[in-house]
Amino acid sequence: MLKRLTACIREYRRDTILTPLTVSMEVLLEVMIPRVMARLIDSGVEAGNLNQILKLGSLLVAMALLSLTFGALSGRFAARASAGFAKNLRHDMYHRVQDFSFSNLDKFSTAGIVTRLTTDVSNLQNAFQMIIRIAVRCPLMLVFAFAMTVRINPRIALIFLCVVPILVVGLFVIIRYAHPIFERVFHTYDTLNNVVQENLLGIRVVKSYVREDYETKKFHTISQSIYDDFTRAEKALAFNMPLMQFCVYACMLLISWIGAKLVVGSQMTTGDLTSLFNYTMQILMSLMMVSMVLVMITLARASAERITELLAEESDLKNGSNPIAEMADGSVCFEHVSFSYANDLEKLCLRDVDLSIQSGETVGILGGTGTSKSTLVQLIPRLYDATEGVVKVGGRDVRTYDLEFLRNQVAMVLQKNTLFSGTIKENLRWGCETASDEELERVCRLAQADSFIQEFPDKYDTHIEQGGSNVSGGQKQRLCIARALLKKPKILILDDSTSAVDTKTDALIRRAFREEIPETTKFIIAQRISSIQDADHIIIMDGGGIAGFGTHEELLANNAIYREVYESQTKGGNCDEAAE
Repeated sequence: MLKRLTACIREYRRDTILTPLTVSMEVLLEVMIPRVMARLIDSGVEAGNLNQILKLGSLLVAMALLSLTFGALSGRFAARASAGFAKNLRHDMYHRVQDFSFSNLDKFSTAGIVTRLTTDVSNLQNAFQMIIRIAVRCPLMLVFAFAMTVRINPRIALIFLCVVPILVVGLFVIIRYAHPIFERVFHTYDTLNNVVQENLLGIRVVKSYVREDYETKKFHTISQSIYDDFTRAEKALAFNMPLMQFCVYACMLLISWIGAKLVVGSQMTTGDLTSLFNYTMQILMSLMMVSMVLVMITLARASAERITELLAEESDLKNGSNPIAEMADGSVCFEHVSFSYANDLEKLCLRDVDLSIQSGETVGILGGTGTSKSTLVQLIPRLYDATEGVVKVGGRDVRTYDLEFLRNQVAMVLQKNTLFSGTIKENLRWGCETASDEELERVCRLAQADSFIQEFPDKYDTHIEQGGSNVSGGQKQRLCIARALLKKPKILILDDSTSAVDTKTDALIRRAFREEIPETTKFIIAQRISSIQDADHIIIMDGGGIAGFGTHEELLANNAIYREVYESQTKGGNCDEAAE
């Protein structure tokens, strides 16, 4: 875990190294100041020597200014190092997520990833800053201050040796109790973020069903759970301060009592006693800061484990040793393909699919909900890998292609159409960054989107809100189809992507496909038979397998499932019959 996290320091290694160096210089000066002050009291103030007072006083001021300078530098270096470390952590996690396959993403919820990128990184940033600054300062201060105390009076130094075990045992008990609670809290944070995200994304549904009270109650329940856990952990951590104060005041009382006797007996000077008090405060303040660092590390440890878990996740979709970046055509072949999301042959979603589609053909896919229609087409661009069998594109196994090249040759419009905040032009150019305005208008005409775009005041410069919330479902679908066409793909997959458009617009889109991209292989998943009946082949999916394959006429004559759906849609059959 530490090796993976420290790798994120990178270009901020210099600041990370300079921080403890400047802290060390600051500590050395702070430890020397009480000794100079003791000499000032003994040989200057008590002896009435003005020259010594001026000389040692000037030295004290110079040492204090130097200590202040090194302290400011250490703070600056620590801030840059910790902020840079956090930046690199976010960068590495975000880029790792971009490389994830769908199966990897299934392991981490969206809310969980967001929490890791925000709250967990902030916790680790704070802990990192304390480790390279406070965690260096405190041990050095403890060692040097204790050494100076031993030099002044070994008997008094023994007091600290009696106090340290009490503090160590107390901190160990507190941390051991608090750490599991913090681990649980951060998992609850994931749930909280998920609830907030669902509520905001589905706010129209919430309001239309008047479920604000239910959502508020759900949020309150999870928020209360976080409050209860944090309260329990903070109660444990709260014992740290009384424990520290007890040790501080006990040491001060013992040193005052023993030191006063030694001064009266002329066994110790007033300056030595004064410096002992300073060293006592330095030692005990260092112990207190060590305890704070340990508390912060306890809090950050849970975050570090969650971040490392994400960074350690390897994508299960990788290029081969010599990936190919050339595709002969858009032909697709499934050779006895089976697939399981759990990679378990006992839980197959697709079973022994055997198909051969020629380049340029249009293939319709029809089937009920849960018959794995989307799963079938997602194997083509390697969003998932087949559990058994081989998927071939252009005559080659998809696993032999360079992954980026393969996906650039396959344009896919998913069931859940997504538009990003920005202009219509910016959204369309996801298909091709260098596309001209004329190309944008051409693909929009093919997708029947140009007509409604021209009605907007800003036309193609119209701003799209996050998720495309300011356009209708049909408009969103047509923009996504246009974006896919801009890739000029060898294979085009429409996963129920015209469900929100009327039958006339659907027909116009299909006609444009036939006339404008005849060499592109087209897979169209649809619920309406009218959307696929003119396809070269129609696949009937049922129970994860192929229940029929042929043209509209062949299936109408030979396939009972297709015939029932056709009759229910064209001869006035009711919804119950269609469902059956």
